[in-house]
Amino acid sequence: MAGLDRDQSLERAAQALRRQRVQRAVERQIENLVEDETAPEVPVEGRRLCHRDRGSTDGIVARRRRRRVKRMNPRHRVVVIGGGFGGLRAARKLRSADVDVTLIDRRNYHLFQPLLYQVATGSLSPGQIAAPLRSVLSRQKNTRVLMGEVVDVDPDARRVMLADGAVFEYVSLIVAAGSQTSYYGHDAWRRWAPGMKSIEEATNIRHKILYAFEVAERLADPTERQAWLRFVIVGAGATGVELAGAIGEIARQTLKNDFRSIRSEDADIILLDGAPRVLMTFPEDLAQKAAGALARLGVHVKTGVMVKEIDQDGVTVESQGATDRLPSKTVIWAGGVTASPLAGTLAHRTRADTDRGGRLKVNPDLTLPSYPDVYVIGDLALRLDASGKPLPGVAQVAMQQGAYAAKAIVRKIEGAESLPPFTYFDKGELAVIGRASAVANVFRLHMSGLLAWLVWAFVHLMYIVQFRSRMTVFVDWAIEYLTFNRGARLITGPSATDVDFDKETAAEGRRRGAA
Repeated sequence: MAGLDRDQSLERAAQALRRQRVQRAVERQIENLVEDETAPEVPVEGRRLCHRDRGSTDGIVARRRRRRVKRMNPRHRVVVIGGGFGGLRAARKLRSADVDVTLIDRRNYHLFQPLLYQVATGSLSPGQIAAPLRSVLSRQKNTRVLMGEVVDVDPDARRVMLADGAVFEYVSLIVAAGSQTSYYGHDAWRRWAPGMKSIEEATNIRHKILYAFEVAERLADPTERQAWLRFVIVGAGATGVELAGAIGEIARQTLKNDFRSIRSEDADIILLDGAPRVLMTFPEDLAQKAAGALARLGVHVKTGVMVKEIDQDGVTVESQGATDRLPSKTVIWAGGVTASPLAGTLAHRTRADTDRGGRLKVNPDLTLPSYPDVYVIGDLALRLDASGKPLPGVAQVAMQQGAYAAKAIVRKIEGAESLPPFTYFDKGELAVIGRASAVANVFRLHMSGLLAWLVWAFVHLMYIVQFRSRMTVFVDWAIEYLTFNRGARLITGPSATDVDFDKETAAEGRRRGAA
């Protein structure tokens, strides 16, 4: 019996060895067939190999040929510059495409800029309107995120250069580098009148607003106190209007019981603009309603006014040939924007035309002339609408352009028909003035008051990237709506207009003593 078992074991071993030899022979034949492009598709019909190969010979041939093709033709490389609304939307739209995506941004987070003013006025904290890019794209396996600043692009060699010297090659490039605050040639004003394009600037503005009330509480001289309690906002677009309304609520509601030496509601809030009215991009009836809502919050609107000088002590303006001086320690710039410096570099490299704001003139498919592999979207792109007017630099335009660029790249890879020219679907515009007060032009339907405020709140909540941030923002807004309380009223970091309390109060005491 033992001898029989031994013989059976030897026979099984011999059969296993024969199967292995057959398997190796078949695999060698398959390798030869894969290398030979003229060979027939299937050399042996129906034979199944060992369990690790799971499938017929023709399946193995197909898989190995695909691997060989991938080695010979690497995947389409897409580089996206900028993790804002346009760049992030483009990257996310490529998640199912057969491409390798590299998203490069000088910061590691996506910022929801429309709510920056709420950080500046203490309604929200920075973490509620910013989301780490790596977290947002963590499940997108064909995408990697790099933190770095792109300083140059070589469109002929198809290379992107970073400030640290790193170089990345691409097959398709999407440039969504965004914009920056423009002082129209007066960059020295930036020191005294910060803009609002970044978290750092928003927290600086929050510092200036809250710090002004703290200094006024310490000062006894009415003239000096008034300079600290005067808030001047330059620019009456949506950002300026929203900021002015929020400061009005802070002064008249949030802080009215917090001080003993001053009445915070006596704060003088001035909104300046060279245009004939506020919210020039909105219909006139909505602009008038917004102006009325601002007036109820104590905001003084001055239109048709040109700013001539901004310094540590205030603003010099000109209106109808007359010059006026507005003493103020808190000046905020909500004026124009200009394209990022990368736009100038790209224009020089590609010989593309630009407008006065530095935006690049793009083809109807958002590519640059002579460079069909370079897409420019968002605030960097100059594209006209059906009426011949440039598309506005708003989030909706950037997101729609990002989705279009991604889809166009996929079409090219698949060899499908090109997309028709990009057209912007205008969903409308929104601006909030205060608690339960807003104006909205949605699908040409004009709304104001509480209804417009609800639409504004819903739209902004839906466009915040992370679900957790949506929930915390919703809770904070609900608390603020019921109590007027702003939970992020923190004075952090230094500001150019800060003073030495002890030195200022001592000097004021000496002046009173001398009098």
